Amino acid sequence: MAQKLIIFDTTLRDGEQAAGTRLGAREKLEIARQLARLKVDVIEAGFPASSPEDFNAVKLICENLKTVTVCGLTRAITKDIDICGKAIAKAKRARIHTGVGVSDIHIKGKFGSAKYGKTIAQKKVNILKMAVKAVKRARNYTDDVEFYAEDSGRANRKFLYEILEAVVDAGATTLNIPDTTGYAIPEQYGQLIADIKANVPNIKKAIISVHCHNDLGMAVANTLAGVKNGARQIEGTINGIGERAGNAAIEEVVMAIKTRKDFFDIETKIVTPQFYRTSRMVADMLGVPVPINKAIVGDNAFAHSSGIHVDGVLKKRETYEIMKPSDVGSPKSKVVLTARTGRHGLKHRLEELGYKLTKAELEKTYKRFIEIADKKNEVFDEDITAIISDEIHAVEHTYKLQYLHVACGTGTLPTASVRIETKGKFTQAAACGDGPIDAAYQAIRDATGLSPKLESYSIRAVTSGKEALGEATVKITANGILFVGRGVSTDIIEASAKAYVDAINRMVAAKKKSKK
Repeated sequence: MAQKLIIFDTTLRDGEQAAGTRLGAREKLEIARQLARLKVDVIEAGFPASSPEDFNAVKLICENLKTVTVCGLTRAITKDIDICGKAIAKAKRARIHTGVGVSDIHIKGKFGSAKYGKTIAQKKVNILKMAVKAVKRARNYTDDVEFYAEDSGRANRKFLYEILEAVVDAGATTLNIPDTTGYAIPEQYGQLIADIKANVPNIKKAIISVHCHNDLGMAVANTLAGVKNGARQIEGTINGIGERAGNAAIEEVVMAIKTRKDFFDIETKIVTPQFYRTSRMVADMLGVPVPINKAIVGDNAFAHSSGIHVDGVLKKRETYEIMKPSDVGSPKSKVVLTARTGRHGLKHRLEELGYKLTKAELEKTYKRFIEIADKKNEVFDEDITAIISDEIHAVEHTYKLQYLHVACGTGTLPTASVRIETKGKFTQAAACGDGPIDAAYQAIRDATGLSPKLESYSIRAVTSGKEALGEATVKITANGILFVGRGVSTDIIEASAKAYVDAINRMVAAKKKSKK
């Protein structure tokens, strides 16, 4: 059977250390609940001694979550550990994560004072004693103690092995081997984990954990190298958020292990369809958008635009997709229409929009599509429907907006009156609505006797200055087919009404043609 890999999420601690981000206790609880739905094994909820807010956040999460281990970070200082012990007191499953810097660089920088020793050798003796004391202190509050040997990647191996052995003897159950500065190379980091397994005599009494930063863009690769060489806990954050260039992205590590189970022969209990939802929640609450090309959860992770790729994936998804969007809870695969998409991709999108064209009509549409695609980065659905309307569905203006009057203001119920001309005859109607545009649309529906479903509405300025023109775009559907109308005016309410009438005219024209 495949071995189990423990997933340790530090989004709420290391992730929140990303510059420009901050979470309150309630926000941390909301994310923690989602992480529990994702079924991570351990949530590092914060650094209780750092601030009252962080103490309250850890305490709140411990009190509310009972299906996951909740962890608090400390320095190897008695006061820190005691504060953390109080914060985790009501947790059903609690962990304290304590440790020290172990590389010569960290020792010289953090322990430069003579009180730690005058030489590096003396300082190391005292640091080892601090580490052991911290672990023993933490064991007063929980049997689950993790020790971090900060900057392990640049540490003297002899001292690293010595301190790891000592803290395991003191009661540490997990050993965190951080690549704190993102300095390691995958082969080097993997070998470090293998060497620890081979040179720390009591290593079987603890789980080796890997915690990698992304300064050289190798956090995920280093994490996976650590797993391949014997680590059985990985630490990371959702979306890879974190200090400097960030941490290993948990969704990337987990999906690599799941997709390449043949290579890793290890499994997690993560509910991977929760990844997309979790990613968006973290992005929204921390105010850090997900890059569109982000692996696993980016908007383009399952998007195709090249004609060869589009043709292949439409015929057989596995041709260009090694995962299904549903595996990570992402919306379905999408074809992004560009000049490189090709006829097959355009035909597929037209069918999704409800259009079934003859071969000649498709060719005519494709020629116009290429003209537009050569001028734009991406051709959108409204562009497609406009092409269809212009090239295939010649629009007869069955309805014309002859008159529009709108009344609205503070304390006034928005009302609209319209006069619609149809084949020389005039129909008038008045209606109320939630706002002036809603009232105008209801009046138009009453005057025409048509009530298509309004899918979306948008307005934008197409010129500048006080006489700027506003262009309204309206999308409506009827029988599953999308119609797009546009209207332009210096009055945005008039532009909006014109766009709605234009969309209705396109819908009516298409119905008449289908009956012929």
